[in-house]
Amino acid sequence: AHLPTGGYIEQSDGTSWMAMFTLNMLRMSLELAKENPVYQSLASKFFEHFLYIAGAMANVGNEGIDLWDEEDGFFYDVLHTPENERYKMKVRSMVGLIPLFAVEVLDEELFEANPEFTERLEWFLKNRPDLANLISRWGERGKNQRHLLSLLRGHRMKRLLKRMLNEREFLSPYGVRALSKIYDAQPYSFQVRDKTFSIRYTPGESDNTMFGGNSNWRGPIWFPVNFLLIESLHRFYHYYGDDFKVEHPTGSGNLITLKEIADDLSTRLVNIFKKDENGNRAVYNHCPLMQNNPDFSQYILFYEYFHGDSGRGVGATHQTGWTGLVAKLINYNE
Repeated sequence: AHLPTGGYIEQSDGTSWMAMFTLNMLRMSLELAKENPVYQSLASKFFEHFLYIAGAMANVGNEGIDLWDEEDGFFYDVLHTPENERYKMKVRSMVGLIPLFAVEVLDEELFEANPEFTERLEWFLKNRPDLANLISRWGERGKNQRHLLSLLRGHRMKRLLKRMLNEREFLSPYGVRALSKIYDAQPYSFQVRDKTFSIRYTPGESDNTMFGGNSNWRGPIWFPVNFLLIESLHRFYHYYGDDFKVEHPTGSGNLITLKEIADDLSTRLVNIFKKDENGNRAVYNHCPLMQNNPDFSQYILFYEYFHGDSGRGVGATHQTGWTGLVAKLINYNE
């Protein structure tokens, strides 16, 4: 549908998804190159595409607004109107966390085994320093001489995690919310010319019919994006190691590694389904029959998403396609 303001949105999430896609394809190409060297050229192509996407997010060479907001320490979408005006839509949601997904760690052995890819990569970095400067710490080798490809440098990642790990914003006892809880008491409003739009933290069922009445971007805990956040933290840890620590939860003074943060998020998500000290499962906080009846209580349903505060199941009850990822998280914890 056309935007009510006209124009288009420069998307933090959509652009970051494509950056993640290029890194996934880069990794696959290098894996295939072990059997057929021709795939080195595809790996080079996806490396270059990743850098171009990073440049697009920073508006390199264009007049515009960087999707990163230095003051807030967060990524935002930008509304581009037909009059060539640009407005940052400063709502803190999962949209601004998705840039964390675009991360890959490459071992030194990969470069030794793929000389054509390595030569092209070095040429590109030398001749496009404007793009090379955007990717995180490429010239600085991390743990075990590894290289990091990411949309985020360490400073930006820490600032983003400061928001994500704040219990007053994204961090719930049961995972990471899709929308900051600050919009519970103070809904976000966005005004452009004579039009005003707003969004409120809605941790469970949607309170309006927008997006077909689906509320999973308005506050609930959604398994696929939580799973990808955890995988990304593991990748960052693979590069940074034990010396890189972040406060968790925000404001606690407790500095821990990225792996420990990922493990804690996994535990919070698994706790949706585990029995607590009173023998209750958070997933069934809304359903006494499933909670207490011995004929039902041992059968776990895979809800579409989960209440941002209580962890109870919301939406469809058969979403094994993504909520079944909890099995992998249990594996992580073991």
